[in-house]
Amino acid sequence: MTPVVSIVGKSGAGKTTFIEKLVPALRALGLRTGVVKHHGHPTLFDMPGKDTFRHFQAGAEVVVGASSVQVAVFRRVDGAFSLDDLVATYFADLHLVLTEGYKRGPYPKIEIHRAVHAAELLCTAEELLALVTDELLPVAAPQFGLEDAGGVAVLLKEWLAA
Repeated sequence: MTPVVSIVGKSGAGKTTFIEKLVPALRALGLRTGVVKHHGHPTLFDMPGKDTFRHFQAGAEVVVGASSVQVAVFRRVDGAFSLDDLVATYFADLHLVLTEGYKRGPYPKIEIHRAVHAAELLCTAEELLALVTDELLPVAAPQFGLEDAGGVAVLLKEWLAA
């Protein structure tokens, strides 16, 4: 299965912003990367008024929006689709999958930590692959600054090669 690393942190810590910097840094190192954004609430991803939304609302089991640059699949599910199932189904041809969220999942984690949001880390030392932070903390995991996506990308490439 494609390796998975979860990017976790408190709300507002900068997870999305860091992933936006990390993905191109990984791509520059030759790594094909996918991202799964975990939504904790049962909300739809599609937008009301869009044709795909209307088709789904009409009862289609699967709706695919396709163009020359993107394919979007909306599939009706009965309960949560496991992360392992998502990775096996949609990410098998990639080098790495990053998740935003899944902070309680079994995969190694990179925590985004800002001192202003919390004094404590979400992750245990055993869960941490790395820490991206604005303060030096007494943890054994490698620590990177909030802007050091390139350093984290190199760490991930080395981790994948190990």
